[in-house]
This record gives sequence, C-alpha cells and structure tokens, in this order.
Amino acid sequence: MTRRSGRDGGPLRVRSVSTTFDSATPGEDIQSRPAPVRLLRHLITGAFDLWVGLSINMTGRMGWSADVQPYVGYGTESYSRLICRTILTDGRRREDPAIRGIRGLLTVPAPRTRVRLAIDSTAIGRVQVGDSSVYDAVDPSRSLSADAVFSDRSGYLDLVAEHRLTAGVHRVSYQVRGRRPVDAPLYIVPGQTPVGVISDVDDTIMISQVPNHWKAAWNLLLSNPHRRSSVPGMAVLYNRIRDLDPRMPFFYLSASPWNVEGSIRGFIRDHGFPAGPLLLRDLDPRPKTFVPSIVQHKMEFIHQLMADFPKMRFVLMGDDGQSDPATFAQVVRQYPDRVLAIGIRQLSPQETGLGSLFKRTATQPMPVTQVPVFYGTTGANLMRTLLPYLRRRARI
Repeated sequence: MTRRSGRDGGPLRVRSVSTTFDSATPGEDIQSRPAPVRLLRHLITGAFDLWVGLSINMTGRMGWSADVQPYVGYGTESYSRLICRTILTDGRRREDPAIRGIRGLLTVPAPRTRVRLAIDSTAIGRVQVGDSSVYDAVDPSRSLSADAVFSDRSGYLDLVAEHRLTAGVHRVSYQVRGRRPVDAPLYIVPGQTPVGVISDVDDTIMISQVPNHWKAAWNLLLSNPHRRSSVPGMAVLYNRIRDLDPRMPFFYLSASPWNVEGSIRGFIRDHGFPAGPLLLRDLDPRPKTFVPSIVQHKMEFIHQLMADFPKMRFVLMGDDGQSDPATFAQVVRQYPDRVLAIGIRQLSPQETGLGSLFKRTATQPMPVTQVPVFYGTTGANLMRTLLPYLRRRARI
C-alpha cells in the first residue's frame, strides 16, 4: 500500500490509537485490585455514565448538537499526533477558548461521533486502528480504508497521521455533520533538531499554588483565566533559550485536564511564552484504575516524546512543589543520555501555604542525578546559571 503525501492532494493515512491512558496495562487492570477499590471504581464510573446519559438527554431536548473541540497537535515530517474531543453545544462557538475551569469540566461529551479531518486542507482518507497500551509506533501495515473516524465514549479522539510535511506550523481541521470545520495548530518539528524543552505548567510558568490544595482548586475551577499570573522572568528565560536555536520545540506538560486546554494555550500566548503543543490529562474514568496519577501522566508523555524524537536531547523544566524532582530523576535513570539539563523553580513559603504556619515549605528536594540541576525562584535566577550552561553544552 503506497503512502500518498498530504502535500500533493492525496489522502493522509491516519489511525486511531489507544493511548497509555486509554488502556490498562496488566498491573493496572481493575480486576487485580482489592474488592473495595473495585467497588469504588464501579460507583465512580456508574455515576459518570449516569451524568453523561442525563446530560445528553437534557441537551438533546434543548436542541444541542455535536461539535468539535480541537487541541494542539505535534509531530515529525513523517507523522503527527492529533487529539480532539467531540462535545455537545448550543450551536454558538466561542472565539475565546479560555473559559473557567468549572465550566470546562462540565462540558457534555458527544460519544462515538463521526469526525472528518484534514491537514492543510488535505482530507484524511486512511485509518489505522491501534490496540497498544504503551507507546504506539507508526505501523502502515494496519491501514484500513475509511473516510472518517469516531470519537470514544468520552468524546476523545487520539490519532496518528502519516504524511510528508515540511517543518513549521500547519493547520489541522476537524468537522462533524452540520458544523463548519474548526482547526488548531499542528507543530511539525524538524527531525535534526538537537535539543527540545519539556516544561511543566503549574507553578513552573503559571502561578497555581498546587501544594495549597484550596488555592489550587480555586485557580483551576473558579478564577478568571485571563487573570492568571506568570512566574516572574520565566517567559524571558524561555525566549532566551529559544533564541539559541529557533527550531527548538517547547512541549508543555500539565496534570490539568484537557477541558482547560484553551485556557492554558491562551495563557502561553498572552504572556509571551514560546508556542508549542500541550500534553494534558484525561480525568474521565477510563479502563485503568480511576485516572493516571500526576507522576504516571507525566512519565507517559515523556516516554512518548523520547520515542517520537529519538535523536533529541531535552531540557526538563519543573518546580519543587510536587513530584517534578522525583519524576525528572526517574527520567534521567531511564534515559541517561537524553537529558541535557534540569531546571527547578523553587516555590516560596507563601505559595506552598505552609510558610506562615510552620516557617517551612512543602517543597521536595531533587534526588542526586548525573545531570546538572539548576535552581531559582524566578526566571531571572535560573537565567544566570542555566542559560550559560546551555550555551556551552547544547551545541546550538
């Protein structure tokens, strides 16, 4: 079966993939868990299914119909990873995708909805169905004829599209019956790019106060997304790093749900951070035990990026408020030659919520690694140490 290029008008090959948070590995299978855990999960998934059923019935009576919520994709010159979600709406589209988190979490999914896709106005015409619970490599032998694909029970659609595209920003569009197409950026990363950046979002570039659970919940669910504060100096630092090589990709990794992707994307744009794809978390009940933990979620996507860009070394940027130090140390152990440097933003006592009470913080120390680790409370602090090191070692 000959692959046809999306640049010459032929169809693009696409396959629906079962991502690491869609399928259960043997250790995560719910049947292997204790009876109380199985019962609790049954109650949670039952409540979720009941809410979805009632919401779909209610919005159907109100005349709502399916639409697509597109998310930013990324890929190489030969294939891309795309994600979107089909939802039920009243027919009005918001020009501003930034909405309060509580509203995003209450979005009603449109399950198993047919979606047509195109990249740079070239329709996708080949589909490959994946069944892997780990990193899913491109496999043309699994191509099947199809003119559309269908979202899952929660409305999500994860795809891998084979193509030949030049490096740069492209547009991927999605369309459901009766609606105009909607599109999102698609970042094609040059295959020879030597260094990329994987950055946490909460408390690394955006002040979220995650260790203080009440404030974190307020910021995620109720705060105005246009009033979120940036960590001082981090946008300047990231742009200085980007200046070392304009080809350098930035991947933003967050434990926030996909429902607030538009808000985080708007934050990155409004505060002047280098543009790049977001890798967020699916909080809907899946075949795994509940939902992936923060560490599990971040490791899954880091594994995916390491596999997608096997010749690229990465700068890992995070904070010491939760799990980033331990997670990054685990990445270094598994990929000893792939991590160029680690930057850790140190939270203040006020940000952790414990300083005023105990005169200490809830931050976590960085385990000992063979990769240099740079610390700073602001972007300016990190810039004095991290940036000179990258100039010397990145060879860019």
